[in-house]
Amino acid sequence: MDDSVKITFLGASGTVTGSKFFIETSEKNILVDCGMFQGLKELRLQNWDDLPIDVSAVDVILLTHGHFDHVGYLPRLLKQGFQGKIIGTAPTLSIAEIVLLDSAKIHEEDAEKANKENYTKHYPALPFYNKQDVERIIRKFQVDMPNKWIFLSDNISYRFQCNGHILGSTFIEIDISGKRFVFSGDVGRIHDYLLESPKKPEWADFLFIESTYGDKLHPKTDVEIELAEIINDTIHNQGNLIIPSFAVERLQTLIFILWKLYQQNKIPNIPIFVDSPMGTNVLKVFKQYTNWHKLSDAEYDAMCHHVNIIQSYKETWETIDDNRSKIIIAGSGMVTGGRVLTYLQQLIDQRSTTILLVGFQAEGTRGRLLKESAHEIRFYGKYYPVKAKVKSIESLSAHADQYELLDWMNNIMNVPEKVYLIHGEPNALDAFRLKIKNTYGWNATIPKLFDVEHIKL
Repeated sequence: MDDSVKITFLGASGTVTGSKFFIETSEKNILVDCGMFQGLKELRLQNWDDLPIDVSAVDVILLTHGHFDHVGYLPRLLKQGFQGKIIGTAPTLSIAEIVLLDSAKIHEEDAEKANKENYTKHYPALPFYNKQDVERIIRKFQVDMPNKWIFLSDNISYRFQCNGHILGSTFIEIDISGKRFVFSGDVGRIHDYLLESPKKPEWADFLFIESTYGDKLHPKTDVEIELAEIINDTIHNQGNLIIPSFAVERLQTLIFILWKLYQQNKIPNIPIFVDSPMGTNVLKVFKQYTNWHKLSDAEYDAMCHHVNIIQSYKETWETIDDNRSKIIIAGSGMVTGGRVLTYLQQLIDQRSTTILLVGFQAEGTRGRLLKESAHEIRFYGKYYPVKAKVKSIESLSAHADQYELLDWMNNIMNVPEKVYLIHGEPNALDAFRLKIKNTYGWNATIPKLFDVEHIKL
């Protein structure tokens, strides 16, 4: 048997998005995650290229979790010859199905709109993938339980271990001929409103660790006090609070916190509108997998009844025309698309409007531009002046910060042969590399996109 392993870094290398790592062995070929690039145009253009590997040779795809930048590319593999299995935890695959169907719908609508309004350089504009592509790929989904070693072949096994972040999220341990490869996925927070603290790996010969906040510590400010102040200020100004939100986990956490603030009389009974079909569907996944989160049935029902779930685009416009002060939670979290653009189109030029960013904003996204005080934002082919106040609460992030990432690593009993820093922007990656060296004495490397690593076992 050939005892070498070849790793190809197909995404989340030198950047945050597009997570994909291809492991080639003499027994099985494994792809860990299969995400889409977001943000910078040069990265997004990469999505249209076929992967620089033999996709038909991929035996299995292991998914850490259901976020778009970890699953969004899956339907594109069909035309490239993929015939294998796609394995994840039950909530991960349920969320992935929702995310992919929603994505296909948006791709189809965007292509139709671009053709109708003639703001495309490509005629006709084509959807990146459609609903039929998604339905074909989800037939390949297979559920595995966490905390259980599964053999892929004589010398290869894997295990999912819960790591917080979002419902169903895991890190993945893969044993290949006695060596352990650990892929962190996205590591969650030590104290989370909805999820248990992440489990930790105890051994890693080769560690692939995310570095989203490798250079930052989340603020110690009280999220509830901060949010209550922003809401009460919005009411005082007779304005609207627009919260662009990730549909998975962040939206559900926001609903819980807003309900809790009202219960504690910290905010009045301000109307709250949730306009995210995908987020609403994920809310149902919480009801389905009660053993994966900390909410009781009573808390879940009460928080859902406290908000207005928007069911149609007609209701979106009715909400915009509603002249009361209100809170609008809408996708997408980085303002890259989704229903939130409709609200911003109408309300971003009003000084009484507040836009609240509640998660990581990747380089090249509209959310990042807003966070960096852009005076105008372009969408639907036009520029809109930003007169609204823009605020940010970083402590609501579902990603571990530098301290929490280091804490997540502290149960590893051996010195890893190699540590690879992935899923981070250049400054975060380099700062985290130095911090790991200073804390543990481990040398870490920062792979670039499409780098290939040959490992002799």
